[in-house]
Amino acid sequence: MKLDGKVAIVTGGARGIGRQYCRGLAAEGARVVVADILEEQARATAKEVHGTAVTVDISDEASVQEMVARARALTGRIDILVNNAAIVDVFPRKPFYTISVEEWDRVMAVNVRGTWLCCKSMAPVFRRQGSGTIVNISSGTVLSGSPGIMHYVASKAAVIGITRCLARELGDSGVRVNAVTPGLTSSEVVVEAVGAEGIRQRAASRIFQREERPEDLVGAVLFLCSDDSAFVTGQIINVDGGANMH
Repeated sequence: MKLDGKVAIVTGGARGIGRQYCRGLAAEGARVVVADILEEQARATAKEVHGTAVTVDISDEASVQEMVARARALTGRIDILVNNAAIVDVFPRKPFYTISVEEWDRVMAVNVRGTWLCCKSMAPVFRRQGSGTIVNISSGTVLSGSPGIMHYVASKAAVIGITRCLARELGDSGVRVNAVTPGLTSSEVVVEAVGAEGIRQRAASRIFQREERPEDLVGAVLFLCSDDSAFVTGQIINVDGGANMH
């Protein structure tokens, strides 16, 4: 197994796409720390993958630091950080000038500050180890300039900027930092937000004309977490069935 003996933290791992990442990492031998604000669901996923659940609010620095400390205390080390937690319930779409400051700040607090705080808190651990892997989950909306959800698109564009800065700043410690840009994926939250018709319309826009499922993203994340990508850093892997080509 490619990740045998490794320890991985997956933020937002309790449900949806994050749960699939947890399953995939565990199947490859990793010990998974399911980190989520949804405590009961995190415990359920951790039980399923024989991992550990840690409650965290990634927008709060003290909570993130506690997550890292607890994960290290429970597992002894951390090798992988998958920054998956994000606010995605930004539908229905609306013109950018009607987005309130409160809405904007809410999305940025989790999607941008949260990603940065997780990386910030993990960096000293990875530096001491002289190794580590960070996979940030961005979004294909950045590539398409998807209208009506500017706050979300801007937040996910920031994740790409964070990824590339960190790849340079942590590279001398042997730490790899990459990102994945999923297309519209049929997680529970997305299906509830956009509905069956929205999923169908997006499927029709792809080269592979079907809905994108959470399991479609697992292979790319596993590649970036494993030694198969040992010489890959600062890169973006787009997984959207051909909706965006760049």
